[in-house]
Amino acid sequence: MISVRVLVTPKEGVLDPQGKAVETALARLGFSGVSGVRQGKLIELALDEDDPARAESRAREMCEALLANPVIETYRIEIGRRRRTGPRRTRRRNRRPDT
Repeated sequence: MISVRVLVTPKEGVLDPQGKAVETALARLGFSGVSGVRQGKLIELALDEDDPARAESRAREMCEALLANPVIETYRIEIGRRRRTGPRRTRRRNRRPDT
């Protein structure tokens, strides 16, 4: 398994109403000096691949077919480390006893 992250953002020059809303909200909350906010989406995938080049190729195909709109969005693909295929260990959290 190879982990893949896809970052999708609006292309330069494309109106970004969500980014503008965030920029306005930050100013209202007192965060001055913030401009040019662009909001995108992060998609994380685990691909059943051993070859990083093949994983990137498959992710690119997915972006072109579904994950990004190439007319108005741009995307960046990040290939991560191979993941273990066995069960994940989970940390136990202290739980408050029922009272």
